[in-house]
This record gives sequence, C-alpha cells and structure tokens, in this order.
Amino acid sequence: MSNKRSYRSKVRILADMMRAIKKEGELGAGPTKILYAANLSHDRLTQYLEELVEKGLVNETQEDENSRIYKLTGKGREFLSEFVKIERFSQAFGIEV
Repeated sequence: MSNKRSYRSKVRILADMMRAIKKEGELGAGPTKILYAANLSHDRLTQYLEELVEKGLVNETQEDENSRIYKLTGKGREFLSEFVKIERFSQAFGIEV
C-alpha cells in the first residue's frame, strides 16, 4: 500500500458542494452544511460558492442579513448529473477524476 495522499480536484470539490446542496432538497443549504459536507475551510468555501453562483450553477438567496441559502439551478442539476456519469465511467477504468 502506498502512503501517497490523494487530493481532490477542483471539479470534485465543486461537485461535493453541489451534492451537499442537492441533499437538502428544495429548501437549499446554508454555508455551514456545505462546509462540513464538502470538508472545506471557510475561505475556500466562500471562493467556490462565489464561482458556482457566477457560473449559474447555484442560486444564492439571503434570508436575513446574517443568513444565506444556496440552491441548485437547472444548470447545476444538469452539471451534477453529467459529473456522476463521468465519475462512473472513469472508475470503470480505474482513473481518478
């Protein structure tokens, strides 16, 4: 066995975040749930959430001045669906995504 540490790609991190949001359903997910589910630091979470919103994969709504909720867009659900297909395909050949 190798002691080589496996790092997640940026795409995998974004997909993990989107899975956390999807898991919460129509209500959406707050930053803390996403942070824990995707195992990220606060700085990286903030950076990646901004990117997901910019790319139209996630919508951000503000419940009040201290509370934000994130929901997948149609484009985000499509991205996640296609990523799962790629993930399965690559696993069939023993390749990490």
